[in-house]
Amino acid sequence: MWCSNPESQPLTPLPGEQAKVYTVEELVAELIKDKPFYDESGGGVTLTGGEALLFPEFVLALTRALHAEGIHVAIETAACVPEDVFARVLACVDFAYIDLKHYDDTKHREGTGVGYALILRNIAAALKSETPVVVRIPVIPGFNDSPADMAGFAEALARLGANEVQLLPFHTLGESKYNRLNLPYAYEGIRAMRDADVSAFANVLEEAGISVQIGG
Repeated sequence: MWCSNPESQPLTPLPGEQAKVYTVEELVAELIKDKPFYDESGGGVTLTGGEALLFPEFVLALTRALHAEGIHVAIETAACVPEDVFARVLACVDFAYIDLKHYDDTKHREGTGVGYALILRNIAAALKSETPVVVRIPVIPGFNDSPADMAGFAEALARLGANEVQLLPFHTLGESKYNRLNLPYAYEGIRAMRDADVSAFANVLEEAGISVQIGG
């Protein structure tokens, strides 16, 4: 799923840290402590990962329990899950952020290990649903940030019917975690991108009629 949090991949905590398994009830009890902040800010709980949709029954139960407490629930997902699972969760949450790593299936497969056909079907379904959706593009140097990539994304997103996109400039926050886990870091030596580095990308998307936010 291409998460920058390497400790989520083998489901083991970082050295010196501890993991805890929560029931829905225990997690709601923790999350509800911040309800005054949610109410004041207009925010809520965002389910992310890793990939939260790998645990759909837990996500559904947690979302329903949070809704019972009047708490807004959003989800961040790569949408690489069976369509029926995706549809069930999408109908339950209040908002969805969906990643699209590449507009080209071959490049997507090279970068993530999977093709994008299922992801595109889920994105298309989400954009036609009643749940508000924002498509996110993690902009990775040398992978999806060339002028040809920008044009390709603009065409693909317009075809899908996306009208709102977030560009997430590459950052190096995960590098220290890879080092602590003694894992190879594929982007060693590549500097973090600044907002200005993706301004040309934003311009191409905006010219295609897509509203763009840089960062998320």
